[in-house]
Amino acid sequence: MERWTRKAIWIVFFLLFFLSVGCSTSTNPVSPSNLNNTDNVALNHNEQVQENTDNERQIVVGFSQLGSESDWRNANTRSIQDAAKEAGIELLFANAEQSQEKQFEAIRSFIEHKVDVIAVSPVIESGWEPILLEAKQAGIPVILSDRAVQVSDPSLYVTIIGSDFYEEGRKAGKYLIDKMRNETGPVGIVELQGTFGSSPSIERGRGFRDVIKDQENLTILQSEPADFTYEKGKEVMRAFLKERGSEIKVLFAHNDDMALGAIDVIEEYGLRPGKDIVIISVDGTRKAFEMMTEGKINAVVECNPLLGPMLMQAVGEIIAGRTLPKRIVPPESVFTEELAEKEVGNRQY
Repeated sequence: MERWTRKAIWIVFFLLFFLSVGCSTSTNPVSPSNLNNTDNVALNHNEQVQENTDNERQIVVGFSQLGSESDWRNANTRSIQDAAKEAGIELLFANAEQSQEKQFEAIRSFIEHKVDVIAVSPVIESGWEPILLEAKQAGIPVILSDRAVQVSDPSLYVTIIGSDFYEEGRKAGKYLIDKMRNETGPVGIVELQGTFGSSPSIERGRGFRDVIKDQENLTILQSEPADFTYEKGKEVMRAFLKERGSEIKVLFAHNDDMALGAIDVIEEYGLRPGKDIVIISVDGTRKAFEMMTEGKINAVVECNPLLGPMLMQAVGEIIAGRTLPKRIVPPESVFTEELAEKEVGNRQY
C-alpha cells in the first residue's frame, strides 16, 4: 500500500511538472489587462493608418477649359497642368472646344467622379446657374478661372481667379487718349471683339467705351466679334477695311491673335500697321511683343494667362477649410513700343 502511495505522488508530481512547462511556452500570457492593451494598440494603429491615408490621399480637381483658340489659352492650359503636377494634384482635364454644352457635360462627369474641386473657364457668361447648382448640391466647390458668369446666387462658386477685364478696357482707352492727344481731326476706331457673350469681350468693350465717351474726336465706327482667333481677325478686319478704308485710324483688338490676323490684312491693303492705323491689343504674347519691336503694334494691355499656381493654391485653401476672397486678380501691366525691346525676352508665352 505504501508503494502505491509513493507511485501516486510521483504521478501527480510529473503531471504538475508538464503542466507548468506547457503554460510557460506562452510568451505572451493573456490577461484582462493585456487583452485591453492589445486592442488599444490595434485600434491606435488603425487610426494612424486612416490618418495617413487621409493626409496622403491625392486631391482631385476637374478642370473644364473652354478651348484652345489662341496662344494665350494654350499658355493658360499649360500653366494649370504644370501647377497641378507640381502640387501633386490629380487633374481631370476637359477641352470644351468653345462649346458651353460640352462644359456642362464635363462638369457632370466631374460630379460623377466625386472630384474634390471643380474649376471652369466659362465660354460665355450666361446659362450657368443650373449646372453650378448641381455641383453645389453634390457638395463640390467650384472655382471660376479666367472668366466670370452671371448668376443670381454668388454662393454657387467660391471665387473668380483672373484678370479685371473692365480695367483692361479702361487701360486701352487711356492709352488711346494719350496717344491721340495732339490729333485735331476725327479719329475713327474699329473694334475686334472676342467671343460673343463672353465676359472678357463684354467687359473690355465696356471699359474702353467708358473712358473714351467724353472724347468728341474719338468715334467707334464698327465693332464685330472675331472669336479671339487669328483667322477670324483677318476676316473681320478685311470687311472693316473694305467698308471704311481710310476712315480707320485705330484698331482695338480684344486679344493678340485677332490683332496679328488684322496686321496681315492691313499690310495686304497697302497700309502700315502701327503707323497708318494705331493698334492696341490685349494679352501680351511673345508674338505681339515681337510685332511691337517692329512698330506694328503700338500698345499691349497685359492679361496674364499664368493662373495655374494661383488656382492650385486656392484649391489647397479650400481643402484646408479656409475662406477665399470672392475675386483674385493677378498683377498686370501696360506695355508700349518703347518697352517692347526690353521686355520681349521675358515673355513666357
